Amino acid sequence: MPRPLEEQAVVITGASSGIGRQTALEFPRHGAAVPLAARNTTALKQVAEEIRRNGGKAQVVVTDVGEWDQVERLAHEAVENHGRIDTWVNDAAVTVYGKFEDLAVEEIDQILRINLMGQLYGTKAALAQMRRQGQGTIINVGSEVGVRSVPLQSVYCATKAAIRQFSEAVRMELEHERSGIDVTLILPGSTNTPFFNHARSKMGVKPAPPRPIYEPEAVAEAIVFAARHPRREIFIGAGAKSFDVLQRISPRLGDKLLLTGGYGFESQKTDEPSDGHDNLFQPWSDPGAVHGDFPGRRSSWYTRVFEQHPSLKVAAAGAVLGGLALLAMRGRNGGNGHHLAESARNHHLMPSDGALSRIREAVGLSS
Repeated sequence: MPRPLEEQAVVITGASSGIGRQTALEFPRHGAAVPLAARNTTALKQVAEEIRRNGGKAQVVVTDVGEWDQVERLAHEAVENHGRIDTWVNDAAVTVYGKFEDLAVEEIDQILRINLMGQLYGTKAALAQMRRQGQGTIINVGSEVGVRSVPLQSVYCATKAAIRQFSEAVRMELEHERSGIDVTLILPGSTNTPFFNHARSKMGVKPAPPRPIYEPEAVAEAIVFAARHPRREIFIGAGAKSFDVLQRISPRLGDKLLLTGGYGFESQKTDEPSDGHDNLFQPWSDPGAVHGDFPGRRSSWYTRVFEQHPSLKVAAAGAVLGGLALLAMRGRNGGNGHHLAESARNHHLMPSDGALSRIREAVGLSS
């Protein structure tokens, strides 16, 4: 059982911006001390100052999570300052938007280094201390695109999928040993953070998050919840969960949904030309921010009701399946839905009309 939050020391990587920054601000409100890690020194110091002004405890440890010696130092400094590590949040990430063949080898290596190796290194550093304690929680931040890939983010999707598989393997090892250490995977959908301003783009325009979009507060809320009540996985929003359900039912249908009307391509683009600035290899030196340019929902009723209560997940799956059926029938753009549903049924990718009706009735969506 995790210690009360007011007694916890919580290490947060990627704490200078977006989800990591909001999480860093949220934990001290519950009394936790927060060692903060990122590459952007200026932004980290600003976050720490805000926490201290509000009476919280914050420690700045400038860290490139793709470097093992720096991550190991982060863990050592956290223990030296707070005596223990109760929760470790792996959140740092970078990306490049564009077709895979347009990515340079150096860009591919950097995405793998920060996104994947950063979480592996963070977990390894945390485990060394948590084993001595006989207790702790590791929270890895994945993504809906680690469950169901999308175009234009091939390597980013690969890292997020690997993080899910990695989390499952480590979780089983720790459960087998009855270690007292928990592993939770957070799976956000599109989130309104500066990530899209910081990302390198090879599309000619700035990237954008597909809808539905949530604010970082919704993800930070789930992370704080997991530090108190560890779960196997927590999806942020019904849209993210629908990726999981869709992939389980029919990956080919997922392909068609993403390709129809350009949803998988055009929805990830803005009309603004790319300015050529990004944080792939060098961090920005600005003060950082929590929010981006694409306002969304501040909380997810789906996550609060279903993901935080495992006994209700069967009902959640039914609700999401019904939503997918309605999406296919109604379409996102005009009449595309009926054509897509007919095509999917012809290729044995979707249930019959009778089955769809039963799904709608089961989740209370019949007209």
